[in-house]
Amino acid sequence: MDLKKKRYQFLAFVIGYMFLSHIAGRCRETVGERGSSQTGKFSILDCFDGGSGTVVCGVKESVKYYTNNIRTVHVELARNKAFESSLADALSQGIETKTATKQAKKAGDKAAKIANKNANRILGPIVSSGWDLFEVIYYQGSVTEGSLRSAGTLCGTYMMGFLAEERYGKLGYLIGSQLGSWIGGKIGLMAYDVVNAMHFLLHIGRIE
Repeated sequence: MDLKKKRYQFLAFVIGYMFLSHIAGRCRETVGERGSSQTGKFSILDCFDGGSGTVVCGVKESVKYYTNNIRTVHVELARNKAFESSLADALSQGIETKTATKQAKKAGDKAAKIANKNANRILGPIVSSGWDLFEVIYYQGSVTEGSLRSAGTLCGTYMMGFLAEERYGKLGYLIGSQLGSWIGGKIGLMAYDVVNAMHFLLHIGRIE
């Protein structure tokens, strides 16, 4: 019964996505190419244009470097906390210092591994979301477009990543988060095109 329910939910999602895509396409036709969403065109070659594309790619790498530093600090704090706690507990039980230190080191390494895994799952979606926001800036899109695409990417990465992990494990999370990032970003852009078209039509109505 649960599997049947999931199939219906998946079918409803596909139909909803296709319907939203159709509506968004109509909305883009209404406002014209210049008034519709400006992103979705970025490629790796833009990173070597010697201009704004290079700057945007540089910002992306800087963000990744910054988040990696945050991850490193987080992992080391978790390692040290687990090490100190385990060492104190072992010594209080009368275990000799050498053995207690060895046990504490294992506990610290285990805590660091878990912290690193959790940090990857948190920072990955944030970096993907941030990159989509910078991509919108590169194409001179609006703040609303950047916010909706970024939010869609963040939600899609989290939701599909964790759902896929429950079913297929670590590999499922990797594939699911990548797919979720792309789908979420597309949904965010389609939502922007719909909102933008509604605003455009309302503006025309006021002028008339």
